[in-house]
Amino acid sequence: MYILSILGNGFIIFTVIVSPQLHTAMYYFLCNLSLIDLCFTSCTIPKLLFVIFSKIQKISYIGCMIQMYLGLLLGGTECFLLAVMAYDRYIAICLPLYYTTIMSWRVCRYCTVIILLGSFIFCIIPNILKPLVFCRGNRMDHFACELLGLLELACGDIDAYRLLIFIFSIFPLFCPFVFILVSYICIIISILKIKSANSRLQTFSTCTSHLTVVFMFYGTSMSVYMGQGIRFSSKSK
Repeated sequence: MYILSILGNGFIIFTVIVSPQLHTAMYYFLCNLSLIDLCFTSCTIPKLLFVIFSKIQKISYIGCMIQMYLGLLLGGTECFLLAVMAYDRYIAICLPLYYTTIMSWRVCRYCTVIILLGSFIFCIIPNILKPLVFCRGNRMDHFACELLGLLELACGDIDAYRLLIFIFSIFPLFCPFVFILVSYICIIISILKIKSANSRLQTFSTCTSHLTVVFMFYGTSMSVYMGQGIRFSSKSK
């Protein structure tokens, strides 16, 4: 599965780069998404495969922290990128005559920089300012160094950590998700104005793959990370 992931994402990146007709904003962001997914899987799966084949179930503290921070950075980047891709679809469907002007290469580059900065600020900075302190052993029931898994080994005010995770999850998770929903509401309203049923289906079909990724990614991420706030509030009661 890891080899298929590398080949699939690598093929998308290669195809977009070598095909001049695909040098548009939509495929530029798709190429970025493939690159993030490629890095995401490569962040954890090689170590997992090493553990499976070597039976050495260990990872260094530095390696664990690098894995955690990379996972948070890439996860936050994908959240913001999916929101930008929804905006790209909104412009393409609702304002097609202005698409090339609004989604210029300059705007695409700015969006890339903003996405990376936003992910770093909301996903990395909070963990740097309030790092985890470990005192509950060194065995984690998880296949990767993931923040919530490491939280089980941390000492101190764990509830404060959980609340902090919930608060900072609002910006890279909830806010982009609401933005995506609003974008697609506008897209659906615009599609419903098209008289031909075949044209409506063809137009909406350009959004189905993106919508599938959005609901799969945000559904699991929001239930896991923003669920920390629900657990905290229920425990407080």
